[in-house]
Amino acid sequence: MPSLDLFEGTAQNERQRLGPAAMVLRGFALPCVRELLPAIDAIEAISPFRHMVTPGGFTMSVALTNCGALGWTTDRRGYRYSAVDPDTGAPWPAMPAVLARLATQAAAAAGFDGFEPDACLVNRYRPGSRLSLHQDRNERDDTAPIVSVSLGMSATFLFGGQARTDPVLKVPLHHGDVVVWGGADRLRYHGVMPLKEARHALLGSQRLNLTFRKAG
Repeated sequence: MPSLDLFEGTAQNERQRLGPAAMVLRGFALPCVRELLPAIDAIEAISPFRHMVTPGGFTMSVALTNCGALGWTTDRRGYRYSAVDPDTGAPWPAMPAVLARLATQAAAAAGFDGFEPDACLVNRYRPGSRLSLHQDRNERDDTAPIVSVSLGMSATFLFGGQARTDPVLKVPLHHGDVVVWGGADRLRYHGVMPLKEARHALLGSQRLNLTFRKAG
């Protein structure tokens, strides 16, 4: 499995290409972290984190919530987007302006101008949490990019090909890094390796990941 360990310790604002339309923006989110964290707290106060169950009956190790017009959900009936939080019966929290602005700016920095997300999946990882290789195929608009923001503990992002069996890049991601992929890379398989115990100075033993999409 190829590794991009040379990314470790790279400078803020450095950009590294993962594919023809995929890029890591190192430290891109750092200037707005002090606004992002209270915004995430406000989202959690309305729609708490929860461990959802996959169609196969497995409970996800990653806890999640959403904000925006649409939220990603899963249960025994399948994966889908919904305008309503199934746990509260109310709409998902509105997307805070600081989140929407970050997503639009990061997408533009990676070459995708005019990105306006309508969904933000917020994942909370603890040591041992992982995300298996998958494609994002539930969105109606797959011409728009995906913007993924990392906060807290470092993680190893897996970025594969168009088939599950294709070779996979191992990409270290750190606090404030943003990954953007779209175009020819939009349907590449991706995931996150199990997190190792390593407390972060600001967020402790957790990693928060914001994934922005144009879902509707």
